[in-house]
Amino acid sequence: MESKLPHVGTSIFSQMTGLANQYQAINLSQGFPEFDTPDFLKQRLAVYSEQGFNQYSPSSGITALQSQIAALIARRYKQTVEPESTVTVTSGATEALFVAIQAITQVGDEVIVFDPAYDSYAPAIELAGGKAVHIALRAPDFRIDWQQVKNSLSDKTRAIIINTPHNPSAKIISQSDVAQLKDLLIKHNLLLISDEVYEHITFDGQPHFSALLDEEIFARSFVISSFGKTFHCTGWKMGYCVAPKNLSEEFRKVHQYVTFSSFTPAQLALADMLKEHAEHVDELAQFYQQKRDTLVQAVQNSRFEILPSEGTYFLLLDYSAISQLDDVAFCEYLVKEVGVAAIPLSVFYDKPPGDKIIRLCFAKHTETLLKAAEKLCSL
Repeated sequence: MESKLPHVGTSIFSQMTGLANQYQAINLSQGFPEFDTPDFLKQRLAVYSEQGFNQYSPSSGITALQSQIAALIARRYKQTVEPESTVTVTSGATEALFVAIQAITQVGDEVIVFDPAYDSYAPAIELAGGKAVHIALRAPDFRIDWQQVKNSLSDKTRAIIINTPHNPSAKIISQSDVAQLKDLLIKHNLLLISDEVYEHITFDGQPHFSALLDEEIFARSFVISSFGKTFHCTGWKMGYCVAPKNLSEEFRKVHQYVTFSSFTPAQLALADMLKEHAEHVDELAQFYQQKRDTLVQAVQNSRFEILPSEGTYFLLLDYSAISQLDDVAFCEYLVKEVGVAAIPLSVFYDKPPGDKIIRLCFAKHTETLLKAAEKLCSL
């Protein structure tokens, strides 16, 4: 049988986690927290499951959760959205991204993707019959060249995908970026898929520029968020998409044939968590900033060059002073010989630029970070 995705194999995240398990290495590769979900959230999940809330929920989401998401948006972004018509609960942010891409991409359409990019974007575009137009961002600042974006547009361009805070670069787009993005969206009548799964994890007091903050941008946007990232429950696969009513209608047409609806007791538990413990969201940035600072300080005297981490729970390290291996080979060496699993930056590019950079996840206990840093400092 001819493959629909002939160039896609097992993801690097699965590969590196498998190697970490095989060699009993410290796993700073795959982006999941080492610590547990808040007790209140787990307790509410158990309560709703025990009470029999275990059947299908409405396809677009349980009303209580939609309302709490709208309340969160009002509190964090000072914006009003109508929950029932604009908020759709999904089985993780990756499902929301896939559905948004399928909903808007016709055969032959082009979608702008900024590399390094989350690995689900391009396959979803390809499956929809579209073409991902890759624009490479380069270390160390990963700044968007908006003239290059303009030059990449054609009469086939349908949408732009933005990810901020950005995985894997840990970069946050600026107000200037937002202004230039807005100009392009309006001038060329483009749609926006705004991947904001790390929206509550920004550092050093820097703001998160959500597509929800600008009415003209939001009017043509799908804004994707993740409960897994926010509440340390990636295994629950819970996310959501906020979009204007007309775009939500198209989104929901596809969503109903992908998962139809999402984890019912978790939706009810998350609604309670947002209502009763709003402080968790507000404290998230400082929580992760402490972990970033712990890892940065611990590797400060190593031979790695530390790149700035403005948000997410990732840190990039340049190993040029240590080895001339390519980044995939270096990560294999790290996990097998040093005992630390990392992710090579090149896998996030369509055409890797040849940088000697690895990505570490610091959503781990302090003890884990310090042990990993000690190993890295031995190089």
